[in-house]
Amino acid sequence: MASFLEDFTPFLGTGKRNEDGDTLEEFLEKYDQSKYESPSVTADIMVFKGSRHFTTVREGLSLLMVQRKNHPSIGHWALPGGFLEMREDLEEAAKRELQEETGLTDIPVQLVNTFGEVWRDPRNRIVTASYIAFVDNRVSKPKAGDDAAEAEWFDIEFGVKGESIITLNDKQVQRKLYQIKLTGPNNVKCSAIVREDKNCRGIIKERKLTVVESHNIAFDHARFIVDGLLYLDNARK
Repeated sequence: MASFLEDFTPFLGTGKRNEDGDTLEEFLEKYDQSKYESPSVTADIMVFKGSRHFTTVREGLSLLMVQRKNHPSIGHWALPGGFLEMREDLEEAAKRELQEETGLTDIPVQLVNTFGEVWRDPRNRIVTASYIAFVDNRVSKPKAGDDAAEAEWFDIEFGVKGESIITLNDKQVQRKLYQIKLTGPNNVKCSAIVREDKNCRGIIKERKLTVVESHNIAFDHARFIVDGLLYLDNARK
């Protein structure tokens, strides 16, 4: 195959031939990308709405959600997002999907996390990058499009349901249970409990988010939302 990039000179290294005697150009011509299975990549975006001078993430904020009109998780509410196109940066994908599914544009976004467990989606091996955005109450009303049957703002209630120190694999771990309740138009309800495990000692704080319970929220998006709220809480301090 020819190089995926028009200009591959930044990847010449020292310019030497490899152990098969190939130059970089010859190597790329022979390269068979089908030799390796490739996961799909998606970009999802959490758009929070509220006062820019908010003091707590526990209440007073809203979250933009879309109702899925196709499998999987048909009829459940999800974060706007979708599949990365081959010649598109992740941030571009997040903004494009936001526009296609809700009509919102020109909103600054920031990468928060990536989620890549094998079990996440029945369609394929999917790795998701989660983005966050924050808008004030003057933002335009969302308009559903593309894969979204509806697009609505949901009021958020968020809090800690429980906290403990446990031992996992001979390590002390701080465990927290977070509860989220989302209320949309016509009293549509979504809720979830998400567990956060984080090692207590060491420079690297290995951290895992697990959805324990979820009602009316698509996929594993409940843990994205909790992650985004914690991100906002840290950002405002």
